Amino acid sequence: MLWWTVAKLALKSLAGSKLRSGLTMLGVVIGVAAVLAMLAIGEGARVEVTESVRQWGTNVLTVRPGTRGLGGVRTDALQRLTVGDAQAILEGVPGVVAVTPEVTGTVQAKFENRNTRTTVRGVSDVYFDVRNFPLAKGSIFDSSDERRMARVAVLGSKVVEDLWGDRGANPVGAAVKVRGHSYTVLGVFRERGDQGWFNPDDQILIPYTTAMKRLFGVEHLRAIYVQVAHEDALGEAQEGIRRVLRARHGLREASPDDFYMQSSTEYLQTLEGVSRTFTTLLASVAGVSLLVGGIGIMNIMLVAVTERTREIGVRKAVGARRRDILRQFLLESLVLSAFGGLLGLGLGVAITVLVDRSGAFHTVITPGAPALAVGFALGVGVFFGYYPARKAARLHPVEALRYE
Repeated sequence: MLWWTVAKLALKSLAGSKLRSGLTMLGVVIGVAAVLAMLAIGEGARVEVTESVRQWGTNVLTVRPGTRGLGGVRTDALQRLTVGDAQAILEGVPGVVAVTPEVTGTVQAKFENRNTRTTVRGVSDVYFDVRNFPLAKGSIFDSSDERRMARVAVLGSKVVEDLWGDRGANPVGAAVKVRGHSYTVLGVFRERGDQGWFNPDDQILIPYTTAMKRLFGVEHLRAIYVQVAHEDALGEAQEGIRRVLRARHGLREASPDDFYMQSSTEYLQTLEGVSRTFTTLLASVAGVSLLVGGIGIMNIMLVAVTERTREIGVRKAVGARRRDILRQFLLESLVLSAFGGLLGLGLGVAITVLVDRSGAFHTVITPGAPALAVGFALGVGVFFGYYPARKAARLHPVEALRYE
């Protein structure tokens, strides 16, 4: 029997019971739509994470105090990074173009009758370039402010909203009180958006000398950010930094580092790995609904074999071979899954667009996602349609004709 004849017979059979065929396809439609939507949400999350990390610069190394152990990073009492370490890295490591120390703490900031709890970060003037914090208003502090430990500040837009009630307010020139002392606002850096684990807009940047001596009273740094000339030089820079810091800290050859480093590239790779795992998990959960749809196809095809037993007997009696019957029923299940897959694809795209426009999640449909979803649907159709088709093909013609 020609494939075209088999296809016509399959379509005619399915058209004879439109409601049943439609309900059978519904499981596949929902499954494909769910898989596509979950893949799009996962890919959107990965793209957002990648972009947020790249905003901080892909040629930046972060040096922090502590040691790496089996359980992750142990900081304990190892607070040994100093401003001298930062200066030594800048002067002694080839390829390093900028270095900024950092100290941080959580404080209560106040303006008139409003107050907010936020993060104060003590940094140098090059921090704004190294960490990519362009200004929206005003100016930044400079090296003279650092030398005289000036009480000046640059605010994030979230702090401006909390203290002025409007992100668009212009607080330049105003005085914000931090722990009872007034800090003159020099500027507001451009809004970056909440990163999920950290909101860069909810912080106040002040000179690191002011933070260390006047605000927190500390001698050691929380971190040192190192900008290298280009991303390819990160490995060489890490070795240079390790050599300089070990020498300054008087570490013996067998002693572990009392600091650890992480490049933005390593951080990006870690987050992308987490995002891929997250996407796989979402798609797997959504794939369960597609398997349920496949079970529905098997169920309805088994019913069809039972209902059409005499028809199968007649066809075999007039010369239809086993493989002709097998092809017909297998093609029927493929048609169900194919139409369901295409409808599910359209529904999935619609859901993805609506979710993206709602702002709840950023979604991205990759070129391979629709093919994967529809291909999986066809695979489900073949897998769950084979047993009913085989059962129909193996019916004995005499017994089939006797069936009532």
